[in-house]
Amino acid sequence: MKKLNISAVKPGDIIARTIFTESGNVLLGHGMELSDRYIERLKRMGIDTVYVEDKHTGDIIPEEVLRDETRKLAVETVYKTMTGLMDQPKMAGRCSLPDLGTSFRKIFGEIMVDVSAQKNVVINLSHLYGMDGYFFHHAVNVAVLAGILGMAKGYNRNQMIDLGVGALLFDIGMTQLPKELWNKRTSLNDEERQRIRFHSEEGFNMLRNQPNISVVSAHCALQHHERYDGSGYPRNLKKDEIHEFAQIVGLADFYDALISPRPFRTGYMPNEAVEYLFACGNQLFELELVKKFLGHIAIYPVATTVQLNTGHVGVVSFVDPLSVHRPTIRIIVEPDGSPTTSPYEIDLKKRENMSMIISKTL
Repeated sequence: MKKLNISAVKPGDIIARTIFTESGNVLLGHGMELSDRYIERLKRMGIDTVYVEDKHTGDIIPEEVLRDETRKLAVETVYKTMTGLMDQPKMAGRCSLPDLGTSFRKIFGEIMVDVSAQKNVVINLSHLYGMDGYFFHHAVNVAVLAGILGMAKGYNRNQMIDLGVGALLFDIGMTQLPKELWNKRTSLNDEERQRIRFHSEEGFNMLRNQPNISVVSAHCALQHHERYDGSGYPRNLKKDEIHEFAQIVGLADFYDALISPRPFRTGYMPNEAVEYLFACGNQLFELELVKKFLGHIAIYPVATTVQLNTGHVGVVSFVDPLSVHRPTIRIIVEPDGSPTTSPYEIDLKKRENMSMIISKTL
């Protein structure tokens, strides 16, 4: 399969990776043939990339972090919880939600079963969903990324559960906001910006007294927008004043937001997001934490379509964890624009004169 920008997808292309709705259900499943109507619908939903079948890259399959069943269960749980709280916002901060901690501890346990089974520690978040589903899928992605970093830091089981529950519920305070603020397509005014900022405190107040949810998990909601240099909110904490779990959740939140399409911009390419994040070291986030995090992120994910400085077009077929910036590329188009009669691979580790050009139009 190969990953294409939606602008490069054509009627007749076959979906190679499931696309999900906001609630975690299947929108377009593997094997579906795309029509003009489907393509236009995907564009309206804000989906900017699609995995399609290709005869030259049929054996190129990016490893899934989560099985479809796990993601569906996790997103459904987040969706039902969050939408339920939106329907009773004035009660949410005062009432007890006895099943909240139990259900989210169970969900994170399922996520970690999948993550722990990964042979390759270089992770590519390849699931696709529309902008309306961002809030719900984003929580699951943040939990995956936070879990990977927690494993890398050697946390014990109890620490992992506290981190994972905090990661799944870090944005629970957003349920207390008018829904139109989440995906507003125009600039926020000062009042709206201040209202959104208050979600971290609201989330903390909602979680801190819930059974089976630790105060540490609640602090992930309170502090995930605090920044290493003191420029964050709500308390302008800096460096070690920010709990490490909240720093991890904030970092995962920041990265996934960068690579996701938002109402006001297209998503960053993973390599762009990695460069941006690295530049934030010891400013927005502790540099050593950023380095450890980026050591497990696919800069050039398998199945990404790329162009080389020589004019060749190909698809990333393999990423060596020890050399993530120089993957192996399967060439499918020659420099003159003609399709290759017999695709071949170039290992960039062995071709120092070659470099990649990652284009959002490919």
